[in-house]
Amino acid sequence: MNIIIVDGYPLNTGDLSWDSISALGNLIVYDRSSVGQIVERCSDADIVLTNKVPFSRETLEQLPRLKMIGVLATGYNIIDTLAAKERGVVVSNVPGYSTASVAQHVFALLFELTNHVGQNAASTRAGDWQRLGDWCYTKGAIAELDGKTLGIVGWGNIGQRVARIGKALGMKLIYFSPSKKQTTEATAVSMEDLFAQSDVVTLHCPLTPDNREFVNADLIRRMKPSAWLINTARGPLIDEQALADALNRDAIAGAALDVLSTEPPAAGNPLLTARNCVVTPHTAWMSREARERVISTTVANIKAFGENKPVNVVNP
Repeated sequence: MNIIIVDGYPLNTGDLSWDSISALGNLIVYDRSSVGQIVERCSDADIVLTNKVPFSRETLEQLPRLKMIGVLATGYNIIDTLAAKERGVVVSNVPGYSTASVAQHVFALLFELTNHVGQNAASTRAGDWQRLGDWCYTKGAIAELDGKTLGIVGWGNIGQRVARIGKALGMKLIYFSPSKKQTTEATAVSMEDLFAQSDVVTLHCPLTPDNREFVNADLIRRMKPSAWLINTARGPLIDEQALADALNRDAIAGAALDVLSTEPPAAGNPLLTARNCVVTPHTAWMSREARERVISTTVANIKAFGENKPVNVVNP
């Protein structure tokens, strides 16, 4: 089998090995590919592996040899899965590989908002401590999470892992899930009540046509002035201008985001200059352990496909 990886760099920057995949066929790895390069690079491919490079119906129609697409991630909205199914192309993903890593990053972001570790460390390095002369200081008010309410939008694996960490910190737990999942770990509330009651709102839902920019000006207005918003899910879940406006008028205390509507961000993205806003470059999933799981699960997906017993199939 001819196997093409169209955007291998985010998964393997040189610290991992492709050997387990190359053992399954003739492997070519491109660090990055534009949409315009896909057809030329993948014309002889039996299997294509992609992380964020999209495969539209138009692209798939120009790849008659293609038999399988392996998404090197959990989210597969970059693939026209219906068009793939119509052409007999199996689409597999890698579920659950980054649960622990993303949950950890949620609290790294939250701790930056509450404890200002990075901000205070940068200030110290810049010499502010010596210039101030006092034995202690902070660049921002430090807040304690114990007793505060953590509102979790989405009650999947990551949302539940975040809940367990929040509980260990003494936080009260509420959640919203459109599928009305039952749990005794947290209290189910409406979306509106979650935004109104929470001291911390954290997003853990997939992006769908129905929830694009659901975090809009109306929902943000329901938040406490002391509340924080965390997003490690998908950037387009948030109306970015509405959030920036709220931050700039101190309507909420802060936001921390690992994802934006366009990545890398478009010029002039209002969140890059908004007050009390922390942005990291989509790194929540990138622990070495999580990336190793992506490769090992992808190998299993390819082997299962080769045995005509495909697994982790996401075609409708």
